[in-house]
Amino acid sequence: MKLLFSASTILLAAALASTSHAFAPSISSSTSLLHQKSFISSTSSTSLYSTDSSSSSSSSFAENAITISSSISSLAGQTIVVKYGGNAMTTPELATLFCQDVATLQKLGLRIVVVHGGGPMINAMLERVGVESRFEGGMRVSTEEVVDVAAMVLSGTVNKNISSGISMAGGRALGLSGRDDALLQCEKLWGGGSDKDDKIDLGNVGQVKVVNTDLINQLLDAGISPVIAPIGMGCKGQEDESIVYNINADVAAGRIAGELKAARVLFLTDIAGVLDKEMTLLKSLSCEDIDGLIDDETITGGMIPKVTYATDAVKLGVKGAFITDGRVPHALLNEILAGGEDGLGSGEGGTVVTL
Repeated sequence: MKLLFSASTILLAAALASTSHAFAPSISSSTSLLHQKSFISSTSSTSLYSTDSSSSSSSSFAENAITISSSISSLAGQTIVVKYGGNAMTTPELATLFCQDVATLQKLGLRIVVVHGGGPMINAMLERVGVESRFEGGMRVSTEEVVDVAAMVLSGTVNKNISSGISMAGGRALGLSGRDDALLQCEKLWGGGSDKDDKIDLGNVGQVKVVNTDLINQLLDAGISPVIAPIGMGCKGQEDESIVYNINADVAAGRIAGELKAARVLFLTDIAGVLDKEMTLLKSLSCEDIDGLIDDETITGGMIPKVTYATDAVKLGVKGAFITDGRVPHALLNEILAGGEDGLGSGEGGTVVTL
């Protein structure tokens, strides 16, 4: 059964974990517990069970608490990278819940990095200013004009709405682009096949080559979640160092997670996960499984790049990659905390990819 936790239930479980499971948040433990106790004390006992009728009994509440505390114990102090897709930002209500999820996970002692997209917002602005754009092989062809608009939208309104939303939810966040402190250094990405004649010029689309993990870790050590817009620069010392590159947000998130050796990377999107030919959710897949499903054409079209980003992250050292339906309220909390010690998610919210 899928577990749907309220924020108050999760914070109460965190308090239990801190005493019975020797849980020690990476941010100052005393500060974290004060946040938890303050939140819990301001919440009536009836509200602990208000979001799910199955939580009305003490036994189900205890089961939830045990599951959550096991998850927290196994993930305490570890890094989780979340790709927050533009298509998962479908309503202001979902955006608010996402920011609450990040703030809650911070209070539980997890180190959260957010990498966001914003395709629908870019499309709207391009149309408003009269700049044409097109896609080749699933990638936006990024002329200088397109990149200017993408940088304005992603590094501006979208980025700051997310970082301020996390802060308003009680967390700490700092909005950045990949150009800040040379955070994401890129080389030009070509589309098409490996053959020279098959290559497609995608314009100023970047492939991440260097990640400034020192900057990210410094922020995480200070209890601050970096919120990263996927706009990068050329590699230092190279001829294209001053070029502004548009980066696919899934690619950026996977690479950042790999360089950080993150415990988890979650790709929040607008799909249920990987489905088989009978349209049944495949809850867990290995990299080898995915290769086979691509070969037999179970995985086709736009799903191929999504699973490729996930397998790439796992091969870089990430312990688990989640392709998660971001349209589900509190999707982030449920997938991180409903898996218990194994950490394989709720079992209903998407597909988990492992080695």
